[in-house]
Amino acid sequence: MTPAEYFQRDREMQPPAYHPGYKTSVPRSPRQALLSLEQSISEITGPTFGHGDLGPLDHDLIKNYAKTGDPVGERIIVHGRVLDENDRPVPETLVEVWQANAGGRYRHKKDTYLAPIDPNFGGCGRTITDENGYYYFRTIKPGAYPWRNYVNSWRPAHIHVSVFGRAFCQRLITQLYFEGDPLIAKCPIVNTIPGLADIGRLVAPLDINAAIPFDSLAYKFDIVLRGRRSTLFENRLEGN
Repeated sequence: MTPAEYFQRDREMQPPAYHPGYKTSVPRSPRQALLSLEQSISEITGPTFGHGDLGPLDHDLIKNYAKTGDPVGERIIVHGRVLDENDRPVPETLVEVWQANAGGRYRHKKDTYLAPIDPNFGGCGRTITDENGYYYFRTIKPGAYPWRNYVNSWRPAHIHVSVFGRAFCQRLITQLYFEGDPLIAKCPIVNTIPGLADIGRLVAPLDINAAIPFDSLAYKFDIVLRGRRSTLFENRLEGN
């Protein structure tokens, strides 16, 4: 039997839109029942991206913003595969990342955390998967930072990831966390996800076999678009 091209979303594994422990979800959550809309041809086709749209250092966050030397922090590689709901690789798809620097600060005018801006680190990059759905980035491991949720709330180290799948409706925006971080279990955003196994899908394990000796550790993060094993959206029902 040929599997269906798209699967119904399993809403039981999704974080609720309303979660009092995550303060900003309260005003942002919908006040009425969600509606299911039939997909048209514009949602289930495109977009397409080509390697000509990328610069040679777009995937290398250590080098793509450096001006006077390498950025400060732990050098890491993040790599994995983008797969569809039937475990097939998704080639030629755009993967974008953005993150804080090693001190936990974003290069953004609204970020007022006291950690310094790194003049050699921009904190964003992009790449396109190969024929096997494989991608990789070289970057600096981001730092944790405080945020205005409740008293002494801290975000775990994380990297934001955006992926376009085989269709526009398959765009996924999520967050990648790192194995062994004690702040994961304490994060109000992470704790909106109902199951420990589902939280685990957002945690990149250390991949020592992909590390570069005397240079960089590596973390492996596979991304599954939609379906029963999909990688979760960070805090809302829509987008997955």
